[in-house]
Amino acid sequence: MKIRFEEIKEQDLQEVKHIYDWYIKNSTATFHTEPIRIDQLKEFIYVNHALYLSYLIYADNTITGYCYLTNYKKRQAYDRTAEVTLYLKPEYCRQGIGKIALEHLEHQAKENGLKNLIAIVTGDNADSIALFEKSGYTLCAHFKNIGEKFNKVLDVLAFQKEI
Repeated sequence: MKIRFEEIKEQDLQEVKHIYDWYIKNSTATFHTEPIRIDQLKEFIYVNHALYLSYLIYADNTITGYCYLTNYKKRQAYDRTAEVTLYLKPEYCRQGIGKIALEHLEHQAKENGLKNLIAIVTGDNADSIALFEKSGYTLCAHFKNIGEKFNKVLDVLAFQKEI
């Protein structure tokens, strides 16, 4: 399986929304509870941004997911740090694609002069926790009982990697 990345373009946002909406409806990986509009998606996934890059992930010629860097906080003092996020179509999870995508984002972030990456993960998301830990991220915060979805109260974990 050959993995490649293409920067997300405006016309790709519908596909990104389709993947993200699955997670909204079926998982606690996101705290959105209702499908979002494209304009809402564009609030955190940027197209043609110099610092915060976003990519579709392809395995061979099939879109398997997307990944992106976004602001950790929207204040200039945080411009050395980005939040890292990736979502794979469920049928492509646990095949090593997430690790490759994370490495790609780290490389791009480093080239753009970023120094820190932050990953925000729901406390019950064992696969994402394992991915970030295996990739050298350290747990730097554990927020208890911070969100609720599907009648389940959830923790939120923050992982950090200095690059």
